[in-house]
Amino acid sequence: MSQGDRRLSAIMFTDMVGYTVLTQADEDRAIQLLETHNRLIRPLLAKYRGIEVKTIGDSFLVEFSSALDALRCAAEIQSAIHAHNSSNAQGPDIRVRIGIHLGDVIHREGDVFGDAVNISSRIETLAEPGGICISRQVYDQVRNKFELPLVSLGEKALKNLDSPVEVYGVKMSWDGQRDQGGTDAHRVAVLPFANLSPDPADEYFADGMTEELISTVARIDGTEVISRTSVMQYKKSPKPIRQISAELDAGTVLEGSIRKAGNRLRVTVQMIDAARDRHLWSESYDRDLDDVFAIQSDIAGRVAEALKARMVKETPRSAGSTDNLEAYTAYLRAKQLLYEGKDRQVEEAVSLLESAVAKDPNFSEAYSNLARAFRHLGTHGDYTALMKKAEEMGRKAIATCPESADAHAAMGSVHVALDRFEAAREEVETAVHLNPNLSDAHALLGEINGAFGRLDEAIASQRKAYALDPVSLYAACLLAETLRVAGRVEEALRIIERMEKLYPDSVFLCQSASACYIQTNDFIAASQKLEAGMRSSPGNMELRIEKAILDALDGRREDALEELRHITAEASASTSAAARMRVNASLGNLDEAFAALDELALLHSWPALVKSDPQLEVLRRDPRFSRFCRQVGIQA
Repeated sequence: MSQGDRRLSAIMFTDMVGYTVLTQADEDRAIQLLETHNRLIRPLLAKYRGIEVKTIGDSFLVEFSSALDALRCAAEIQSAIHAHNSSNAQGPDIRVRIGIHLGDVIHREGDVFGDAVNISSRIETLAEPGGICISRQVYDQVRNKFELPLVSLGEKALKNLDSPVEVYGVKMSWDGQRDQGGTDAHRVAVLPFANLSPDPADEYFADGMTEELISTVARIDGTEVISRTSVMQYKKSPKPIRQISAELDAGTVLEGSIRKAGNRLRVTVQMIDAARDRHLWSESYDRDLDDVFAIQSDIAGRVAEALKARMVKETPRSAGSTDNLEAYTAYLRAKQLLYEGKDRQVEEAVSLLESAVAKDPNFSEAYSNLARAFRHLGTHGDYTALMKKAEEMGRKAIATCPESADAHAAMGSVHVALDRFEAAREEVETAVHLNPNLSDAHALLGEINGAFGRLDEAIASQRKAYALDPVSLYAACLLAETLRVAGRVEEALRIIERMEKLYPDSVFLCQSASACYIQTNDFIAASQKLEAGMRSSPGNMELRIEKAILDALDGRREDALEELRHITAEASASTSAAARMRVNASLGNLDEAFAALDELALLHSWPALVKSDPQLEVLRRDPRFSRFCRQVGIQA
């Protein structure tokens, strides 16, 4: 055809959703996905006599002589992609938008130009991921001939066009289907943001942004937001969105990347409706670093809008944070160190947090984390002095922001560490009221109820903690332990078995399972679990204590005492006292057991379920147990 020839054509424009974000996060993975996308689409273009004019990155521009052929081709493309996604458990999913318009085009040098091309590209942006939009001109050609329903979306103003265009959407056969597992769209997981910064040391900023978004999205009314502990499991072991959604029971997923270079910040984010298997929106922000708070607020607002919910708090700054960028940066660095949990890192975190509150004396979240840091250090240092500092920081956190759930939760944890249970209950219940998404607060409330023997209440709180932190070993083992103590061993083992699929080598799960089997007198199964744990962690003290208890209950008294001697010689003061209390209770050596229990009371390290654990029933029958309960404040 000669240059400049004009003809009436149906123009189809396709675009792959989320490809740019994926390219920034994982270029190799993105290229593989694009190749699959192209393999699915190209044979269908030929089937419906479409002419591939060109590809533009992840987009196709295709010309058809028939509007009906163009629409049938588009529908089969979406069906093929949907089938691919449904059968591809390894993901990631492919999502394509398609727009079609009928009009004059001009052919020149192997390309096509004209309003038909521009309009089809504009209409494509109106389609949902996995959807198709067509113009009124296409609708007039295909109505009563096309197999799927066509629904008017009304007149739409399109960029660079003087008059609005009436647009129709194609109702695909799977539209409206929900996840058969009942995944709730209001259960939200914010996955770890990829760090694309030139300096790998800026990893803390990406992790901090993830956590800040978790806190911000948690302020959306009616949402359940998965805790940091669970989502961070996917940072080094990424999985397909569908698998993550199933493991976390999350209907909505946020993912993205961060590039920090000097004073500039680029954030890309996309929201995925995992329950309906589609992308909802994506956005990129190129801002100065001090705009980070506005970015967080905007993302949360977009999530709330997509979920048809409202923000309980207007901005993320209203919950005890800061507008001081230097203080905020020091705080994010400190948070990363606190999660590493070693004394040296915690001490460094204290210095950073102290510099943060020096820059902003009203930075409540920094005080909250100082309280937690001093409490952690108190377990290995001068307990009385460090707990005094922890209490001081907790009180400052509340004073500077009384509406901060994090401040009340931190203060509650300090009270628990000092055996002030009623004060702890008041603070933790306030925290849960202010922010129902605080997994640690629910777990702490369960611990308080468990200490008083209120097992049903403890289990209810720990179930909530586990629901908000569904791949956390801590939340799972805490719930399983309380269920075991309550006599619901089979239920406890089901939780343990679920977690073993995620963490097959966990010694914590081996210990939890062995305790369940010991309680049901299945000593063979208990021994097998302990042996499996010791193969991967031979020196683990909890496993060795559990083995000594098993020996004691199974009649191997000398073996139990020999193991206890080795443990006592090697362990810390609190672990040694715990071993002497538990093993001697199993052997019936009550004087030695109570002597150890008194040590644990002084160390504030006694077992939280001491009033209910069947393994400690022999202690509860002794008059000395009432004295212990009064000493630690659980006599009621």
